[in-house]
Formats: sequence, structure tokens, C-alpha cells
Amino acid sequence: MSGSVRSAVCAAVATLAAAGAMLPLIDRSTWLLQAALLLTVQTAVGAVARRVPLARWLTVVVQALTGLLLLTVVFARSQAIGGLLPGPGVFREFGQLLQEGAEDVGRYAIPAPATLAIRLLLVGGVLVVGLVVDAVAVTFRNAAPAGLPLLALYSVGAGLAKGGFDWLWFLAAAGGYLLLLLAESRERLAQWGRVFAGGPNPPPPGSPGPAAGGPGSAVSPVRTGRRIGALALGLALAIPAVLPSVGGGLLQPRGRDAGSGGDGGTISAVNPLVSLQNNLNQPENREVMRYRTSTASTEDLYLRIVALDDFDGSSWRASERRITDVPDPLPAPAGLAPGARTTEVTTSVAASEGYRQNYLPLPYPAERVRVGGQWRYEPEGRTLVGDHGQTTRGVRYQVSSLLVEPTAAQLAAAPAPPQQLLREYTKVPQTLPKVVSSTARTVTAGAANAYQQAVRLQDWFSVGGGFQYDTEVRSGSGSNAISRFLEEKKGFCVHFSFSMAAMARTLGIPARVAVGFTPGTPQADGSVSVGSKDAHAWPELYFEGAGWTRFEPTPSRGTPPEYTVSQTPTTPDPAEPEPLPRRSAAPAPAPSADAGCPPRLKKDGGCPEPARQASAADGGDGPSWRTPAGVALAVLAALALPVLPLLWRVRVRARRLRGGGDPGADTLAAWRELTDSAWDYGIPPDESLTPRTAAERIVRAAALKAPAAGAAGRLATAVEQVLYAPSPRPAAEPAADVAAVRAGLRAWAGHGTHLRALLAPRSAARLAWGASRRRSEAGARLRTALRRRTAGDGPSVRRR
Repeated sequence: MSGSVRSAVCAAVATLAAAGAMLPLIDRSTWLLQAALLLTVQTAVGAVARRVPLARWLTVVVQALTGLLLLTVVFARSQAIGGLLPGPGVFREFGQLLQEGAEDVGRYAIPAPATLAIRLLLVGGVLVVGLVVDAVAVTFRNAAPAGLPLLALYSVGAGLAKGGFDWLWFLAAAGGYLLLLLAESRERLAQWGRVFAGGPNPPPPGSPGPAAGGPGSAVSPVRTGRRIGALALGLALAIPAVLPSVGGGLLQPRGRDAGSGGDGGTISAVNPLVSLQNNLNQPENREVMRYRTSTASTEDLYLRIVALDDFDGSSWRASERRITDVPDPLPAPAGLAPGARTTEVTTSVAASEGYRQNYLPLPYPAERVRVGGQWRYEPEGRTLVGDHGQTTRGVRYQVSSLLVEPTAAQLAAAPAPPQQLLREYTKVPQTLPKVVSSTARTVTAGAANAYQQAVRLQDWFSVGGGFQYDTEVRSGSGSNAISRFLEEKKGFCVHFSFSMAAMARTLGIPARVAVGFTPGTPQADGSVSVGSKDAHAWPELYFEGAGWTRFEPTPSRGTPPEYTVSQTPTTPDPAEPEPLPRRSAAPAPAPSADAGCPPRLKKDGGCPEPARQASAADGGDGPSWRTPAGVALAVLAALALPVLPLLWRVRVRARRLRGGGDPGADTLAAWRELTDSAWDYGIPPDESLTPRTAAERIVRAAALKAPAAGAAGRLATAVEQVLYAPSPRPAAEPAADVAAVRAGLRAWAGHGTHLRALLAPRSAARLAWGASRRRSEAGARLRTALRRRTAGDGPSVRRR
């Protein structure tokens, strides 16, 4: 290995060692492997350019272009020219991702999810730093200043993480830098060994020549390198100590810590609105906890974190209240009459290591909690809050709670609540717009009691009012946000719960907002998994005899309580758009093995056989490299094997979407590309469905938003027109509709799903099907030819 190649390898190793300090910032470390692979390619291109040789500045340009191509293929291939070359669309995509990455950095707590935007920041940053280090240390042969970009890379991670292994990342980064200095020193000594050793014929005393340590001394670069290295290492130790750490987290409050000791201390206000929206908009549904419970039906087992009871006109937040030691058992719930129908439920919960939050999720109302650690009890909201930095991370606990089951008749006949509770929980600010109270009175006109008013409010939001569930709506919880929500009729659970609670208060019904999680998804082993996308907010209204009672105004989220569905819902306004369908708690049925293939394509033989589709859905034709047998095999597979299916999909997609002049054929080709794209993201086609039903299935499975969902519906309608209409109207822009659906699929998919769709698309199984069909046809032709030849060579029989 030459000295230049050795220095290049050491530069790459030093860059990756410094980047290791950012591993604690992200919940998955696969981004570092991706960065290592791309940095290896970029470094290899630089080594080849120096061997050509190219001019120094041209070598740096070639490496920079290589890094740009690599980032384009990985992060913006769909916008690239031919799937490889960056164009205006690629730079627009990069700009959008960088903007989203900056928002994600300020949005998520450590460890943050590895979103596409965050991965671009990390991988792109490693490539840029690696390019600078390689250029300074190898191309321009001055390794000492290369410590400054390495310092910047290390300081970002070490300054933000502040974990228990800071010294390990420092040793790795410092070791990489020292390795780079040693590689440069070895190369210099190999080339100028006699000068550094003083030479065999040193100048005689008194003669002119460079003195040791003089301006022309050979040891001057070494001394300068030592000084720069010492400065860089010193800054690496000092900078992380003064950088602020990042706090916050999943529904985590950003107020003062809980107090400690005896009955003292308070808990701070918490406003989870932004965190809730961020959790719902995450590309991946990360599991935050798993539980087992004694109740057969979990649809009412909401896991409550905190109650927001203070509405001051600008926000809803939890009141600042005193906390105490956790009693055993907990006090009786407020307002719950002894004769109320209840069922005792026992639930065992295990929080994941990635879920760190100060409040303990509990079914409401909890009676007894068995949990280790330092937890405190807030009586009014019946919540447990961590003390002295205690969080839910990895905590296991058991809860005994009551499942309160009031009847509609009991709630309708509930007496008036106590005056003190009524005054506290019906307060609304003077700044609340009049439209809130007037709308509440209009919706509940004719209701005989507070219960009927509450049910009419719930049904108006969830069924009859024309509201739509949309997590992309701008956050807000104050009076302006409520009036804007009532006008635009688009929002997510925070808007629905906050607005219903505010409107209930204007009607004199005590109300507050609970924040927590919906019951989650049952698993095959009997447990229930709760993910980050199960984060939810719902209103609690007080009825004497039943206590604080849950309502569910948010369409398509959670389940409405049984005591509210018995009422006749408000008649829908035909002029209003239909609300989104409610999400069933039951798992979706497994897709059939058939593809969503139009009948015309079936007739032409363009659709695969059902048996083959079933085998592909089961993963039987999946490439074997997905299960790496070692680090070497994994690296080789990641570098070589994904290229073939990736290039095949790029070629097929371009052929289908470029258009051939026949609008009907172009529409059918675009439909095939849409179903294959959905297949790549884990939604296998279903040949038994009509195009319109197949499009609805894709929209529902991927939770596509309005632009992508509309594009899928338009293309499915156009396919039906082409196949069945006497005078068909093909799609106007089928390629644009496919691009919109693919963008929606990318936004929905998690990191692993997107990487699988990119490098190992499931629709590549068509290659195996085509090869198998061609082999069968060739075998049939060969057998026919052999039979004819055998018949021609055999004895002939003359017939009379």
C-alpha cells in the first residue's frame, strides 16, 4: 500500500471515528454504515484521481461530484435525470429535506428517529467532512489542520449527547486523528528521511545552512503539527463541556422538575400539543410500550399520561399542583358513586428503552400501582410523575384500575356537580371568541341535559359536522386556533379534544383534556403493542356518579365509548364533505395473493399467475443477500447486489411512464407502475379487486394524504374508463399521478421499508417470473422439436 493510499484510508477512518460521537443522537445506527459505504466510494475515487494523476483542485472537484452523485442516488433518485444524474429537481428535493431536517433537529428528543431528512444531514455531513479531511490531509499533504473539521464533527455529537460514554467517543475521535498524523509522518519520512535525520553530511559548524529549529528546519512542520494537534484535542475536550444539551421528548414536559421529599414540591405545566403532532407525523410507528391485561376487550383501555385542566385563552395546560408520595392504594376517584358499574382490570406494562417521559401512562382510574424507581403522585389528575430525573425508559410496572361502565340513563340523570368543581372546570377566558359558545349552543339546541349536549358535541365533531382528520394542520391550542379549526374543519386529535372541551365549558359542563395513548394493537402472543402513532388526546367531562368520563370526538381515531353510541347521531349535512371512516381496532385482513391487475392485462397475459404472486408475497423469492453471514458479506451485498433490482426498476418505470402516444395504453402502463410501487413498499397487489377498490386499499394501507389519495383515485377511474367505457377518457397526466402516489408512499414508509423498496423492490419478482416463463416455453419448444425429430427418424407405415 502506497503512502498516499494509506493516508486516504486513515483519513476515512478518522472521519468515521469522529462521526461515532453522533451515534447516541439517533435511535438507529444504520446511518453510520450507510455513511461508511458512501465515504469509502468517495475516498476510492480520490485515490484513483491522485494516481492518474489529476491536478489537486481537480481531484477535490471529482470527489465532490462523486459525493453528490452518491447522495442523489440514495436520497433523491426519483428526481434525478435517469435516476442517477442530479438536476434542478434533485436540488429542490435536497433543499426541502435540509429544511425538514432542521425542523426535525429542533423537534425530536435524543435519541431522535432516523427520518430521511435527519439521515441526509448525518450522511451528507460525514461526506463533506470526509472530503475536507481527505483534501487537506492527503491531496494537499497537511494532516495537522485536518483536525479542525474532525473536531467540529466530534463536538456536535459529544456536546449534545452528554451521556455516560463521552470518554469512549473522545478516545475514538482522538485515536483517528493521531492515526492520520502518524500516516502523514510515515509518508514524509519515507520521502525525506535523510533531511529529517540530518543527512550523512551535515554542514560544518559555522557554515551557512538551516539550523535546527530555524526557519527552514525540517522539524518546523512537525512542531507546527504538534501545536495544532494539541490545540484541536484541547478544544475537543473543552467545547462539549459548554455546549447545551437537548431535552424534551415524547410528550415530555419542559418545565421545572418535580419536587422531592415528603409532601413538598410541585409539578410543572405541560403543553404536549407540538410533541403530539410530531409523534403522529413520524414516518415510523416506533413501539413505546407493550402490555398485557386481564380484560378481554381493550378498546376502552386508554393509557392516560396527564390531564390538561387550565385553559387561559392561549393554551391548555396542566395546573401547577402539589405532589405527594405514591399511596397504596390510591384514593377513590372523584365523583364515582359506590353503586356505579365497574370492572377491575389488572395491566402489566413494559416501557421500551427508547421511550423517555416524566409521566407514567396509566389506565384511568388507577387504584394501585406497583412500580420501582422514584415516582410521585398528583391527586387531582391521578397521575404519577418522575422525581429526580426518573423517566419511563425501560420501566416495568403493574396497574390495578377500574373500567367504569356508566349507562346513558345514569349519565342523563346525573345530579349537578359540586360548586367548587363546577367553578374551576367551567372557566373560560373573556378573550374566547363568541363563535365558540354560539356554535356550541347551535349544535346542542334541543338537548334535555348535559349528557345529551355532550353526545351531540361528540357526534357533531366525529360524524355530522363535516370535519376531517389531518395531522398536517398548523398546531395551535388558543382561542384563535379553536375558531380557525371550527371554520376550516381540519385538524387532529388535539384540535378536536381542545375544541370540544372549550365548547363544553361554555355550556356549563366541567371539562378538561386528557393526553396519552389509545389502546394499541393486539399481538399474536396475547400482548398489546402501543406505538408512537397511538399518541392521542381526548376530552374528559365530569358527571356526578361516574366522575371524569371519556368522550371521543376525533374521527378515525380511537373508539367512541359505549355509553355515547346509543344516542341517535346528528343528521349529516349533505352539503358537507363526508368524514373519514373510523379506524377499526381489529387487524386488517391479510392481502390475497392476486395482484390488482386490470382484466385487459389479464387477457393479454401480462399478469403473473396467482400461485406465483402468493409465493412472492410470502417472501419465497426474496434475495438471499438480505441475511448477511458476516460483516464482509454484508458490505459486499450492500455495494453490489442492490444495483441490479434498482436499475431494473428505474428502467421499467421510465419505460412505463414516458408514454407511447396511445392514451389508453399509457393509462394502463401507469396503473401497473402504481401497483408495483405500492408492492415495493409492502402493499402486495390483489388481482381480484377492481381498480377503484385496489386504489382505495392502497390509500387506506399507506394512510395517503389528500394529494396522493386523489391521484390514486383519478388513475383508477381512468383505468376503468379505458377498460369498460364505450368512449373512454384516459388519464390526463398518468405519470404525474404515479409520481404523487409514490411521494405519498415515501412519506408513509419507515426507514427500513423505504430502504427495502429502493434496494430490493418486491416487484423485481417479475424478473424471476419472466425467466421461469421463458424457460418453460423453451423447454416446451425443445420437447416438441424432439418429438417431431423422433417421429421423422422412426419406421414408416404405409397405409393403403
